[in-house]
Amino acid sequence: MPCGNEPLTGFFRNGCCDTGPEDTGIHTVCAVMTDAFLVYSRLAGNDLSTPHPEWGFPGLRAGDRWCLCAGRWREAFDAGVAPPVVLAATHEETLAVITLDALERHAAH
Repeated sequence: MPCGNEPLTGFFRNGCCDTGPEDTGIHTVCAVMTDAFLVYSRLAGNDLSTPHPEWGFPGLRAGDRWCLCAGRWREAFDAGVAPPVVLAATHEETLAVITLDALERHAAH
């Protein structure tokens, strides 16, 4: 199931949180961005809010869906700022990093 096309997300920029051997960051969590998470991510060294047209990246806003690295989502979870997860669009490989219970407790509604 697609995660998001506006903006186009996914490691392979196909709208899905697919993964493969070249995806060393495991971009498998389909998350709905929140202001709190975007601030957290920027402070952790990954500014997802600032547009980078040279990379075709429009910058994210609260409400956008984005395929996050499983490790970053888990860090945000541990810090209490994990964004909601679209379970149906999250790749099962995520379970190697994050428990199903944690994902279900943060399921987007």
